[in-house]
Amino acid sequence: MRKSILFLLPALAISITLTWSACKGDGGGVNIFSVEDDKMLGMQLRDEILANPQEFPVLNEAQYASAYNYLDGIVDDILASGEVRYADEFDWETRIIDNDTVLNAFAAPGGYIFVYTGLIKFLDEKDDFVGVMGHEMAHADRRHSTQQLTQAYGVAVLLELLVGNNENLLADVVGSLLTLKFSRDDEAEADEYSVIYLCETEYAANGAASFFEALLNMGVSTPPQFLSTHPSPDNRVTDINAEADSRGCDTAFDSNDQEWEAFKASLP
Repeated sequence: MRKSILFLLPALAISITLTWSACKGDGGGVNIFSVEDDKMLGMQLRDEILANPQEFPVLNEAQYASAYNYLDGIVDDILASGEVRYADEFDWETRIIDNDTVLNAFAAPGGYIFVYTGLIKFLDEKDDFVGVMGHEMAHADRRHSTQQLTQAYGVAVLLELLVGNNENLLADVVGSLLTLKFSRDDEAEADEYSVIYLCETEYAANGAASFFEALLNMGVSTPPQFLSTHPSPDNRVTDINAEADSRGCDTAFDSNDQEWEAFKASLP
């Protein structure tokens, strides 16, 4: 579950462009933040998470190099689909949070991805996980978080970031990234783009659907907070599968099970 935490940040110069052409978000909503702002906000959030190991025990990248290489390989495969708009502009860094009790993952603006060990160990097949990764990467790539910030705070409040160095407001804005709830349209678009991304890879394009099916098979009536509580999992299974079928995507699960199990076993 996402939790709000206190952020004490240095001043950040937000370079907001106020022309109408720049205000239309990539996901269709209004977004006063620039792409560079997405990257800076995501970097600030990443740094604060890494500075709080009590709440976010991130696995050491050197000690767990093989696990990170495996995870980065999945991200690279999705980026190589040619469908990720900011594949080159965003950093697409990954971090693994060591907490088996949390079924969670999230991608901060700018492509900073955090995945809990609880989610990884919950899933039986790599394609399920890749589907979730595609969904989270879509939230970053379609810039849903900064669209939601624009809606939540309003243009007038966010413009205060341009006047002086309002560290308290900036801290609040960055901290709220952990508690944002995406809209129904955002969730539907992230599901759709997960299919679009994976359709151009070797993975089953409907991997996200099988993740929801796994939740339903376990009697979980609502998905984890990071995937919102709407639409319902059964509707999302139907919609994701329909999207994959309409695009003629491969939906065969043929990833290497031994590699996936070795990845899970490499985690603490």
